[in-house]
Amino acid sequence: MLFEYTVSDKSRRINKGTFEASTKEEAIRLLKDKGYLIVSIQEKHTVGDYYYQYLAKTKLKLSFGQLVDFTRQLGIMINAGLSIVDALSIIIRQNRDPRYHGIAVRIQDRIKSGGSFSDGLKEFPDTFQNFYIALIRAGESSGKLDDVLMRLAENLEKSREFRGKVVNALIYPIIVVLGMMVVGFVLMTFVLPQLLDLYNNFNIDLPLSTQIIIAISHFSQQYWPFIIIATIGGAIYARILIKREKVRKHIDGLTLRIPVFGKIIQQSVLVESTRTLSILLSSGVPLLEALSIVTNTSDNLVYQAAFGNVQKNVERGVSLGDALTDENVFPDIFVQMTSVGEKTGQLDDTLMRLSRYFQMETELAVKAATTLIEPLVLVVLGIGVGFLVVSVLTPIYNLTSSFGVAR
Repeated sequence: MLFEYTVSDKSRRINKGTFEASTKEEAIRLLKDKGYLIVSIQEKHTVGDYYYQYLAKTKLKLSFGQLVDFTRQLGIMINAGLSIVDALSIIIRQNRDPRYHGIAVRIQDRIKSGGSFSDGLKEFPDTFQNFYIALIRAGESSGKLDDVLMRLAENLEKSREFRGKVVNALIYPIIVVLGMMVVGFVLMTFVLPQLLDLYNNFNIDLPLSTQIIIAISHFSQQYWPFIIIATIGGAIYARILIKREKVRKHIDGLTLRIPVFGKIIQQSVLVESTRTLSILLSSGVPLLEALSIVTNTSDNLVYQAAFGNVQKNVERGVSLGDALTDENVFPDIFVQMTSVGEKTGQLDDTLMRLSRYFQMETELAVKAATTLIEPLVLVVLGIGVGFLVVSVLTPIYNLTSSFGVAR
């Protein structure tokens, strides 16, 4: 916030100016620390301030990268001896992103009004998931909030790095396929019709491939606005449909059975689940609560249901290893190593080892998949281009041949 002040110094000279502070109380304290006698001080509103106030009353959300930075900055400052309120004040002054700023201000206000840090985080469920809040609560109870924040930041950075590797590996074939579709649509709609219409002026028999191309081309040329509208509408409807639990669960189950990619999806889920469980348990969160958090934060509904069943069985007194055995979605190595970790009393360490193992396996599977996909995409692209060339050039060849015979 920007404050406009009028003060009197030790020589009784009047000074005026403006400076930034997170609250009016902090502004007054800073001026008094400098030895000034405050005549007046008031907040100076700008267009940006009104925008921040508007955002402070709306639904705010940090990006994943901002969440990592927020956690790391808090951990470093609290580890250095600052209070959570002072650390948030520094973040507020340094970051002018409206959403980032709004979240930090509201959390700070909640703490100043008597709430805890974890209570402030609960106001933003879209940014701070249950496992994040549970870890912060455990850190507050144990007095090791700085250690928990640093561990959280490390975990989030590993998740960001892992997701980045998977996305970067798959982005090339996706771009090629999308580009191929766009180029094909443009050719069929705007380029080929002008060329293919030349064949109507000659009385020649067109091959089947050319007739197919002409039919598709004429349809695209005549109805291309409707094709674009239908594509956008279909995408929007599909997105709405996927949000329905039954449909999404069915799709999640199908994706797990896709050759190659099903294994990648399975191991990606297990990477996040085992890492989250390990961090929760090592921070002192009870096993049942940790399983509940993993259940609620799992992106795949098949595994969400599986972890929910495991939680219910553990609650009835069944060991974690036996509870995992009853669910057929968990690989044998996960079940066996979890059982060993449970018996030796090193479950959190075993789960972290499993997370690193699944991450390594996922990265290898992604590399293998992209190695297979890239040449496959090029082959499909070559076949498509070859089909177009043959379909367009064959009638020309037949036409020139007929002219030669006529001579």
